[in-house]
Amino acid sequence: MIKRKQQQVSQSSGESGFTIIESLVAIVVVTVLVAAIAPTIVIATATRVQSKRIELATQAARTFIDGVKTGAVTTPATTITLTLSATATPRSLADNLLTPSATSMPVPATSTSTSLYCVKKDTNNILTISNPDCTSNVNKIFYIQAVKLIVTGSTPINSTTGLPIDGYGLGIRVYRSDIDFTKTVNASDSSNNKRQNTFIGTLGNTQSPLVEMTTVIGSKNTSFNTLCQRLAITNSTTSNNTCN
Repeated sequence: MIKRKQQQVSQSSGESGFTIIESLVAIVVVTVLVAAIAPTIVIATATRVQSKRIELATQAARTFIDGVKTGAVTTPATTITLTLSATATPRSLADNLLTPSATSMPVPATSTSTSLYCVKKDTNNILTISNPDCTSNVNKIFYIQAVKLIVTGSTPINSTTGLPIDGYGLGIRVYRSDIDFTKTVNASDSSNNKRQNTFIGTLGNTQSPLVEMTTVIGSKNTSFNTLCQRLAITNSTTSNNTCN
């Protein structure tokens, strides 16, 4: 009787698969790589979102300023009165900065404050500004806090508008719509910058303003000397081309 030798079938190396150990090592390597680059991805995404948010808030502030200049937006009811600078009682440039003190520009206490305007986008994706009192505006993306800055005795007052005939200053803060007014609301002062930073690794501080700025709402009577008085550079009312 002839016995046949059983042939052993061997697989070529190209048909062999990964072992369990190799698979586990690959998973560990991929996990380490993902963990290493994840913070960078998070920071880059958060910074991009925050940069876009600040850019849009700045655009909203400029739209608000244009609206006040043209009369399309109601002039802020809240007024900050600055004393006229004099030799005996000089006023520093820090007095012109927005500060959260009671005598300057206090932070908003509620969403229905008379110094708060609402910003939203219409159906054409265009920013629109509502008049103060944001109670009924459910689609807002920003709050704008605004006040008038008037220097006492620097110029006659228009009897019709109640505003200085040579214009006035305008103080602006822009807050996010998800601000919580039941918590502490922040604002910058002369020594501390409380604005939100562009470079962040989180969702940002909802209680701090995105934008803070001051500008001048001028008129045909606004002169260079008027600007000097408003900025406390001089108390002269005679010169229209120099600041003392």
